Amino acid sequence: MGEGTPRALRTGHVRDHTCTAACELVLVHERTGWGWIAWTVPGDGFPPEAAHQIGVLTPAATRTQRLALRWLTRRPARRIALGAVPGSLRLSAAAVALLSLIAGLFAIGYGVPVDVALPAMLLAPMLAEHLPGRLDARAREHVLIVEGDLAVRYMQRLAALHTTLVQAAAGSDRYELRRSAEVGQHLLWDAAELLQTRSPHVASAELIARERLMLQLAHQVDQIIKRSAAEAGAAEADRPRPAGQPAGPHRPNAWLMAAAAPRPIPSTSPSKGSLLMTEPNSSPVVRTPGVYLLFAHEPYYPGPGAQEINTTVVSADSLLHLRVQQPDGARIHERLTQGRQPGEIIPLATLTHELGGGADWAAVGDWERVTTDLVGLVRNGDCDALSLGLPEIPRALVCAGPHSNVRAYDAAARDFIDYGPTERAAVLAEIDAFLGSLVAEQDLWPGDGLLTPLA
Repeated sequence: MGEGTPRALRTGHVRDHTCTAACELVLVHERTGWGWIAWTVPGDGFPPEAAHQIGVLTPAATRTQRLALRWLTRRPARRIALGAVPGSLRLSAAAVALLSLIAGLFAIGYGVPVDVALPAMLLAPMLAEHLPGRLDARAREHVLIVEGDLAVRYMQRLAALHTTLVQAAAGSDRYELRRSAEVGQHLLWDAAELLQTRSPHVASAELIARERLMLQLAHQVDQIIKRSAAEAGAAEADRPRPAGQPAGPHRPNAWLMAAAAPRPIPSTSPSKGSLLMTEPNSSPVVRTPGVYLLFAHEPYYPGPGAQEINTTVVSADSLLHLRVQQPDGARIHERLTQGRQPGEIIPLATLTHELGGGADWAAVGDWERVTTDLVGLVRNGDCDALSLGLPEIPRALVCAGPHSNVRAYDAAARDFIDYGPTERAAVLAEIDAFLGSLVAEQDLWPGDGLLTPLA
């Protein structure tokens, strides 16, 4: 069965008059390639409106880690009450104890020393009782479990969108579709991690950003599928037909189109105290096109005998590339393009200054990972860039904030020299002139398969 094909497993037992509050609910675990959705089975016979629990598997999980998903969704162990003694015993442990007792007596009868057989007889039921708990704890290291009505409802919407990405990528050799599914898995994991540390009310803005990106990925996948189908139709129309075969419009497979289209989210009237996933500020965001990002990075040499490259300028839209870590790249793009001038070069250090001197980077994204991915794009030829080998002082100035000073020691004068905002502006003006001559005829190409900017 495919990666996105769910599997259902029923666990628990139906409650009756003998059950206590500690009895487990009847749950149907719907296993998927990214985790599971656990549904309750109400006694009135009507299907549940929302899931009871959602588990998300770590992105890029290994085969061993995927076994954690099966282990955590297994049937719950049946337990035996010990009468007057508080607590209970697993049925499997009791069965192992009986078998080990019989096997131990046989072993002693055949000459096995008692001091060897007796510890084995005692150890076997202890392992059967306590080992599953240890395995549970180990398996949960690779899975994030979300519970609670508001949190599960949000994750359920996100999971429905991600399922369309997985279904579209299943069996496809197109990188864009497979990469969209990978980004969707990271978005699911990030959202689950966020909901484990904060309530949905507190994390509303960040949850909105992740849901937007998932919607954009679903829309982009839908467009890719439609474009591929149209290209296939054009190729089919151009193919010579056997004599007597009528010409007709080519129609793409309906199931493929349905798999790529985002699933509609059922509208439900919010109950009292529920979270409405709406934009905190509904006023339109003014976004400036044609903005550039300048950032310094570890030096590299593009070829033998070439000059060292230690600073790069790319189009801000390159932050929306699928090979850049998302949603971090899209959130940095949102910050970078607000309130700028067309053609403006924004150093990463300026953005750091605007984000409270770097204190607010955690709420935006991992800039180190994003810039590393951007350098990879440039070196692989997946986007255009202005690659620079800046001297030490100019590079230090663009790495400093707009109001910072850089002090350097002049050995000849035996004194320190301060470089400040004036010298920094001169360096940026020189880079701007160089970039202007480069993009006079054609702007920097940001790459293909870009996400839609956050709106």
